[in-house]
Amino acid sequence: MTEVALRSVENADLDALFEQMRDPESVHMAAFTAKDPNDRAAFDTHMSKLMTSPDLILRAVTRNGQLVGTIGSFVMDGNTEITYWIDRSVWGQGVASQAVALLLDMVKIRPVRARAASDNLGSIRVLQKAGFAVVGTEIAYAPARNTEIEETILRLD
Repeated sequence: MTEVALRSVENADLDALFEQMRDPESVHMAAFTAKDPNDRAAFDTHMSKLMTSPDLILRAVTRNGQLVGTIGSFVMDGNTEITYWIDRSVWGQGVASQAVALLLDMVKIRPVRARAASDNLGSIRVLQKAGFAVVGTEIAYAPARNTEIEETILRLD
């Protein structure tokens, strides 16, 4: 049985997370990523800010004790949103769905929103399984693709 759990992100996780977050296929699918996923200094600066911010939740996602991604919640423009990054090696194995469910147990505020590139059908499916409904789309610049793309906006009431 696969056990998915959430825990605090630790400095020891950063090397593995950096590698996960620069996988070309994952970066393309996520679309809304760092301008340069291979810039380790920018990654370290960003993660340091996230790990010390009292205004957001950031958790490591583990499967059977192994680090397989991150998940978090933050407030943007007055809206609580969730976001996650799951290592491509475990896509399609229910890890994201379980991680989202665990995070939603922690984040009691409703409504909560999420966003995904409209062609990221796997992520949209994960969010819909968790009870999110599509509430709209918008066109936004996606650094990973160096162009504007359609982004799907979802909400859980």
